[in-house]
Amino acid sequence: MTLLYIILVGLIAGWATGKIMKGSGYGPLLDIVLGIVGAIIGSRLLGLLGVYTSGGLVPMILVAILGAVILVLIVRAIKRA
Repeated sequence: MTLLYIILVGLIAGWATGKIMKGSGYGPLLDIVLGIVGAIIGSRLLGLLGVYTSGGLVPMILVAILGAVILVLIVRAIKRA
């Protein structure tokens, strides 16, 4: 069940990031990967800032979206350089 939960959060966060950053998703598989990596980045970044969210699906998705947006910004900056 936990794996399904992680995939669901990754898919939603990746899809939302695709909408925010470019207007469409990156495809189901890349959306999931982007969301999962974004969740890791977002939770680490917020932890360094001293911000901790309570458990639950919505806060987890929001943190994953934040991290995924940051990841996309970094990748785009590297591609431009």
